[in-house]
Amino acid sequence: MFGFGNEYEGLAFWLPLVWAGLLALAVAMYVVIDGFDLGVGILFTAARPGNWRDRMMLSVAPIWDGNETWLVLGGGGLFAVFSVAYAILLPALYLPIILMLIALIFRGVAFEFRFKAERSQVVWDNAFHYGSLTATFAQGMVLGAFVQGFQTEGRGFAGGTFDWLTPFSVMTGIGLVCGYGLLGATWCVMKTSGELEIWSRIKAKQFLIGTVISMAIVSAWVPFLGLHIQWRWFSWPNVLFVAPVPLLTAFVCWRIWKAIEDGREVAPFLLSIALFLLGFLGLAISLFPYIVPPKLTIWQAANATSALQFALVGYSVVMPLTLVYTAYAYWVFRGKIEENPNAASYH
Repeated sequence: MFGFGNEYEGLAFWLPLVWAGLLALAVAMYVVIDGFDLGVGILFTAARPGNWRDRMMLSVAPIWDGNETWLVLGGGGLFAVFSVAYAILLPALYLPIILMLIALIFRGVAFEFRFKAERSQVVWDNAFHYGSLTATFAQGMVLGAFVQGFQTEGRGFAGGTFDWLTPFSVMTGIGLVCGYGLLGATWCVMKTSGELEIWSRIKAKQFLIGTVISMAIVSAWVPFLGLHIQWRWFSWPNVLFVAPVPLLTAFVCWRIWKAIEDGREVAPFLLSIALFLLGFLGLAISLFPYIVPPKLTIWQAANATSALQFALVGYSVVMPLTLVYTAYAYWVFRGKIEENPNAASYH
């Protein structure tokens, strides 16, 4: 369909592919680095009030808003280069996306108000926790709805308002809560010390078990969604090429458990990131090249080649700067949080 006979055909093939990779990178960055601070929020009300909660929030307070830059890059990029997909996905997912954004607002406000509040601090503790929990669950349901696919007619969404709400999307929502909880717990292992670190190790094990069970259920469910996914994973010789993914996933899960038990501080968090990236790779294997499953590919949804080229100029500046800023922020705020910090030091 897309040949290499002239320059236009070459660009028409490669530019959508490049953009799909860039947007996948933006989404993966968001899931990993905003995932752990949402995970800290998921853990928040289970932690001891006072010093423990102060330290947990201080561990993410200087960087959480920068993490969400990747959400903007992914959404903006989708609109700029795959506008047909944007026009289908947004109406199909309005409700969970709005729910996610409202929850993110609540948790963002909680960062500022909690440090100043005295009598109402418990209100902002709950806003931070339930905002994180709701945003994570909504993201998981969006993921589940995306994997299930969308009913389309021509270049528009033809389904119902609640097509995204299914048993499968609820399961992916629960799975993402467990996964973000694992990231948040291993982050606290890396960033805190004393009794809080010990408690975080216990929580990390619990969320790891929940993540493994959720991944197993979702993985067993996905091939039966009718999207030719079963053929991709189980047909011959495909199975030879994709078999390393579940095997590596099982190995990484074991290494996370072992690293937690061995008292490692950084390794559990890095291995948890690796687990998420393997899950992301499995999703790509299952759905590529569809950007609106089960019908619309990245080439069918791509804007004009000239528009993709123009947008790529901006992304080639913005994305590296965002990567550099992110790396610098994490370097500046590296190390563990003091056991008796000054909560006002964030401001």
